[in-house]
Amino acid sequence: MTNSAASTETAPSTDPTEAQATTADDSPRPLVRIERHGAEGHVAELVLDRPEAMNAVSTAMAEAIGAATAALAADPSVRCVVLTSSHQKAFCVGADLKERNTMTDADLMAQRPVARAAYGGVLALPMPAVAAIDGFAFGGGLELALSCDLVVAGDGAVVGLPEVSVGVIPGGGGTQLLARRIGWSRAARLIFTAVKIPATEAAAFGVIDEVVPAGTARERALALATQIAANSPVGLRSAKRAMRLGLDVDLASGLEIEDACWRATAFSGDRAEGVAAFAEKRAPRWPGR
Repeated sequence: MTNSAASTETAPSTDPTEAQATTADDSPRPLVRIERHGAEGHVAELVLDRPEAMNAVSTAMAEAIGAATAALAADPSVRCVVLTSSHQKAFCVGADLKERNTMTDADLMAQRPVARAAYGGVLALPMPAVAAIDGFAFGGGLELALSCDLVVAGDGAVVGLPEVSVGVIPGGGGTQLLARRIGWSRAARLIFTAVKIPATEAAAFGVIDEVVPAGTARERALALATQIAANSPVGLRSAKRAMRLGLDVDLASGLEIEDACWRATAFSGDRAEGVAAFAEKRAPRWPGR
């Protein structure tokens, strides 16, 4: 295992779209933005856009992530979300420790629901979500990626949950999501040692699903999302719901959850269109209901 220090180099920011916050001088500052892809915009890219801080999650950025994910969750036209970064060498380096250093205990307690809404907003997306990591993904940055369903990383990426090295624990879902993804012992090793590991090693542990050449994670994630978005939106959401709700229950209970999700899908317009398109040997035109 290897340890790596984050670079301070930044990438140029890009134009804002939806979610905005403010800087210390109260001027408008886009901290996340949403871009739509494809002819019908069924793939939504949620871009972390605080490059000057390597996307460190401040209170304002957490608020912006929470607002953006709530908007995406409520949009029935979105079939897949891709979580990316505007910084070439960092996905997200975790919590904004400079801001934390100025906070009182009361401030930290007041911030906690905002932070939970940000990470929980990604986790609760009803449609499939894919994270694209190039560069550093530490602490809360890795937790944002783990809140997605699939994680693609460039082979130059470095990831880790180093929170115990600064006197806290992963608080964006890391203790739960990593253990569920790779098993208790492997998760314990990574969390207890606070180690930062390269993408290839992370893939061997199961933290990352796919490793691609450095600088191409976003491109690969968008291609994967396009493939996913070609399928029934009702089917995608129901399949994700069945898998998420059934993950930690006994088999009999899981099969009941699956049956309920099957019923919600089997009598939908998407099912009727899917069968008709198959019989007519054409591409389906999903009504999404």
